[in-house]
Order: sequence, then C-alpha cells, then structure tokens
Amino acid sequence: MRQLRVKSHQCQVHLNFISNCEDDYSFSNEEKDSFAPGWINETTEIYSSSIEQAFQYQTKFDTYVYMGNHATYSCGGYVYEYRGRLIDLQSNLSLLHQLKWIDQQTRAVFIQFNLYNPNIALFTSVTLLVEFLSTSSLDPQALFQPFSFQSQF
Repeated sequence: MRQLRVKSHQCQVHLNFISNCEDDYSFSNEEKDSFAPGWINETTEIYSSSIEQAFQYQTKFDTYVYMGNHATYSCGGYVYEYRGRLIDLQSNLSLLHQLKWIDQQTRAVFIQFNLYNPNIALFTSVTLLVEFLSTSSLDPQALFQPFSFQSQF
C-alpha cells in the first residue's frame, strides 16, 4: 500500500479557525520528507520496522508514474508492505489507523498486486487507487490488466 501526500503550509486566508491549508497534488507540492510514526519529527516510542518504514519517503519503489482522474502521481511515496502473519497485519493496520497514516495531507492511496492463474497461464496486474481531493471528496478507481506469456506459434 502506497500513499502520496502534499506539503502543508500556512493559509493566506485570514480566518480564525483555519491555520493550515493543503492543496491538490502536484509533483512540486509532493511531500518527500521522512517522519517518525504519527507524522512527527521525533518520538520516544518504539515501533516495528514495517510501521516505521511506512512514514519514510521512498523514491526507488518498483512502480511507474500513474495517471489518475485528478492528477498524475510520481513513483515514490510512503509504503506499507503487506507481509507476515494475518494477525500481525491486522495489528499493524490498526496501529497505522491510530497513528493517522491517512490524514488531511493524503492525496492518493494505491494498493497494487499481481495475480496468477496457472490453469491458463494468465497474469493479472491489479491497481486500486483512491484519490483524496482537497475538497474532502474521494474518487476510487480500479485497473485490471491481464496478460499472458504463452507463445503464439
């Protein structure tokens, strides 16, 4: 699971109840800093490596630039890998929720995986995307790309 975020900045609007604004996603507005869990600079808490890595920006993730309905998203981002026992995954996802891994600066969350059907030697690449707009709207999308390596001789 990979997310892309925007930088937070002070609002130019002079209202008493708004202090930070988050724009729509763009390559120039993408957050690329690494954080401690909870999107803070330092923590004294100890977390598993998979939780800590979910708050570290990664540039060399094995993916491609992706065009959504509202923006074109870079190859980097903050990644949580689904690995391990089911009970650990459930615990980690609950902890990510408590640490507000997805928050007001989140603009896209990708879940990407591949499927294989050995009966017909068919691979399917699956990309699930939810775009989080600055207007607080969500735009879910799914892309299924089947392909086969069978020779046509």
